[in-house]
Amino acid sequence: MDTPARCCRRRLRHAGQVLTAAALLFGWAAAATAQDALPVKGKLLGKGDDKSQDVSGIACFPASGLPRSCLLVDDESQGAQIVIVKEREIIAGKLIGLIDDVDDKGKPLSLDGEGVAFADGFFYVMGSHGHPRDRNKKLDPVKDADKIAAAIKASSRVIRVRIDQAAITPDGKLTGEPDIKASAELGKLLAAQPELARFAGQRLDENGLTVEGIAVRDGRLFAGLRAPSLQGGTRAAILSVSVAALFDGAAPDPTLHVIDLGRGRGVRDLVALDDGFLVLAGPAADVEGTYAVYAWDGRDTSRFLTALPNFAEDGRQTKPEALLPLGPGVPEGLRVLVFFDGGSEGTPRPFRIPRP
Repeated sequence: MDTPARCCRRRLRHAGQVLTAAALLFGWAAAATAQDALPVKGKLLGKGDDKSQDVSGIACFPASGLPRSCLLVDDESQGAQIVIVKEREIIAGKLIGLIDDVDDKGKPLSLDGEGVAFADGFFYVMGSHGHPRDRNKKLDPVKDADKIAAAIKASSRVIRVRIDQAAITPDGKLTGEPDIKASAELGKLLAAQPELARFAGQRLDENGLTVEGIAVRDGRLFAGLRAPSLQGGTRAAILSVSVAALFDGAAPDPTLHVIDLGRGRGVRDLVALDDGFLVLAGPAADVEGTYAVYAWDGRDTSRFLTALPNFAEDGRQTKPEALLPLGPGVPEGLRVLVFFDGGSEGTPRPFRIPRP
């Protein structure tokens, strides 16, 4: 029969084993706290000149280590920002304007940028292609139809950006001009998919179509959908299409992939690796829920890698929103940086996750 002291010791040993396992899983960020977020030098920008609260995507020029020059997007912005990711800090650099849409009162409409990818010398910045967020349902589908349509049009773009890496200074400034080209073809292809068509233009809380992940590999762009959830909420969707079909007038060749990310989850970010993809999965609906990282083979097979925690910041819950691998995998795992929606400037936190 256990005495209270023996019972307590056993529980402490068990707790220590759990913490040790967590440390092996998450590496140096296992016990992450608010102080573990990398500091930002300068200011990551959100709406207007406000400090970002909604970092939603990041991608970088290829490099074997740090520092790395990257492009980051906030979903309230009309542009994307150059950032330099270093070992112990992030440097906020120049904001590159990507759209100039305005509403009927002349106020800027956001791109609702949800993801960034890099491949073959180009960055690709993707809008949500979805109905504007309207948690309090102030937008009337009839009376505000023009306003809704304008917001959807502003966000229904994939924008290709070529930047000369040599023109980026160590503090994130740009000495040359970027080459920018926008495409509205992805939205048409999404709406033409029989499995997705009825969800296009619908509210997120009604399972409306919203794109949040983007990756480019082998000449194809992969658009990961947060919603709709398909097959009774058990599957998420990723549409792949050749980059040439989006930007060069080639014949469309879309393929819809339907994968398992856990019930009620959709794609919140998507990252191309040499031999597959990482998928950051989170709630498809605008509700509290759990987040995780999956490996995906680029076809129809996904595999759970690890759960990701939420963190409280100033009384608010922040949610994993963007994933950036920091280097090649090692036997102990893959080192990544996770940015959190709702956190000041993304509160970027380093993790080590299992190898895909």
